[in-house]
Amino acid sequence: MIRTLLSVVLTLGFAAGATAADTKVIRIGTTAGPYAEILRYAGQLAAKEGIELKITEFTDYTVPNAALAQDELDINNFQHQPYLDNQVAQRGYDIVSIAKSIIVPIGLYSSKVTSLDQIKDGARAGIPNDPSNGARALQLFEKAGLIKLKPGIGIKATIADIAENPKHLKVLELDAAQLPRSLDDLDFSAVNLNYALGAGLDPKKALLLESADTNWNLVFAVRVRNKDNPTLKRFVEIYRSPEVKAFTDQRFNGTILTTW
Repeated sequence: MIRTLLSVVLTLGFAAGATAADTKVIRIGTTAGPYAEILRYAGQLAAKEGIELKITEFTDYTVPNAALAQDELDINNFQHQPYLDNQVAQRGYDIVSIAKSIIVPIGLYSSKVTSLDQIKDGARAGIPNDPSNGARALQLFEKAGLIKLKPGIGIKATIADIAENPKHLKVLELDAAQLPRSLDDLDFSAVNLNYALGAGLDPKKALLLESADTNWNLVFAVRVRNKDNPTLKRFVEIYRSPEVKAFTDQRFNGTILTTW
């Protein structure tokens, strides 16, 4: 059993009128915070159709795909497509995405400045140290007008692909979960929203957030042999429902975007 996952597994109750024999169980992996909260709400809706959702929350981005590949999960929902593509290429996972879910914007946060134009020459900036989220952060830096990347580099961008750095930023790569804590030591950092909310950061006070036109939406991923599994497909349909959209919009005040 993979040891880095959290010990708490949240189980949502059986549907009213459904017996244990009727209930279909889905083991799903995610990360703590908004991802899990939305899944719990969708699980309440799924329970009405006899689908029991067992949610495992992970603290390490690298673990949910390993757990899925080792048949400890049936499906996961924590990553965007570029991250999944990178994991499949590097680790040889037989995993595929089956649907889009939400957009959890990465943002630029600071405890030292309140606007982009206050960022000084030589400022120290943090980005996630995994390849896909690092590229995502650098693209946001570029959108903010802080750097220019090599033409066409897109989702493969690394620090080495910074073509212009007029403010002479010193870009440091840190574990994504550690980036909120880095704000005491750095001038600003790119922080994924789940970690930002977990650290008490206010997305409305971010220097810049991704917008709905981003291609970094999250996906539901399964083992290839389960890509047509009817129970998994039905749960995804329930998740991508008007009820879940309304819950997400209201609960997170528009800071988390839906793709349906």
